[in-house]
Amino acid sequence: MIKAHGIHKSYNSLHVLKGVNLEIDAGEIVSIVGKSGAGKSTLLHILGTLDQPDDGSLRINNQDVVRLTNRKLAQFRNQNIGFVFQFHHLLPEFTALENVCIPGFIDQKPEAQVRDRAKELLAYLGLSDRLTHKPNQLSGGEQQRVAVARALINQPGIVFADEPSGNLDSASSTELHQLLFDLRKDFGQTFIIVTHNEELAQMSDRRLEMQDGRLLDTSAN
Repeated sequence: MIKAHGIHKSYNSLHVLKGVNLEIDAGEIVSIVGKSGAGKSTLLHILGTLDQPDDGSLRINNQDVVRLTNRKLAQFRNQNIGFVFQFHHLLPEFTALENVCIPGFIDQKPEAQVRDRAKELLAYLGLSDRLTHKPNQLSGGEQQRVAVARALINQPGIVFADEPSGNLDSASSTELHQLLFDLRKDFGQTFIIVTHNEELAQMSDRRLEMQDGRLLDTSAN
């Protein structure tokens, strides 16, 4: 599903990624850990097509995404990839339901279809009674579940999560971690997760560690 080879990335004179190679199969949950500044988020942004490598190749679902035009890349991203971030990035003026619907509307799907799908996802996530609530009326854990629903609205094969539980209390973190595995079981999504949470990393199918711009597979450790 994802094949990255020889990925390099520099910012000014700082060489952040130094020839990263990575293959991820469909349905895997892979965690990427490492110290701050090791290159974790940079790698996640490149794998998620939010940034471009300076060198190297990246294929997602057999598509050479590095060669896509900006317009084609945006379309590919919206249809194939979901994102969950530490800070939920919900639009404050919209309800939970409206926030979840936005990627579906961007993809120009029929409004009724998008709204029905959003309601199904929010019900699955235990938020049926929060459809009309705005973000400031939701707890941190509820906001993150809305963000998860938004990531899933277009039924992407891959979900990238950058510190998804980093802004949650311990109980909400545990619930979110279990939710990711439930989603994989029920919907078959692939998850690539940058995290400092060792519990989540150990639960994953593979634990990869970034050190000085390179990846180490520490799953067997």
